[in-house]
Amino acid sequence: MMRLKVTDTAASSSKGSPSEKKAPRRGFFGRIMLFIRQVLAELGKVVTPTRRELVRFTITVLAFVVIMMLLVTALDLLFGAGAVWVFGDS
Repeated sequence: MMRLKVTDTAASSSKGSPSEKKAPRRGFFGRIMLFIRQVLAELGKVVTPTRRELVRFTITVLAFVVIMMLLVTALDLLFGAGAVWVFGDS
């Protein structure tokens, strides 16, 4: 795996705002290349979940979605019944 060293970030400066730093001005393509280097450096930090973690996360998300569907359905029925009670059957 290729490791890239990225040192031109504003977050690396602990003193003041990034505008105080006298960094050389980059051209259009220099800024694009800096962005690409930073993206690749961040992608190098990504950790792929194991199969067990992936299954657990999937089950958790599906359970949450089912619970939210039940909650929205219950609220819809409640407010529908309330609207029929207030405005009557038409």
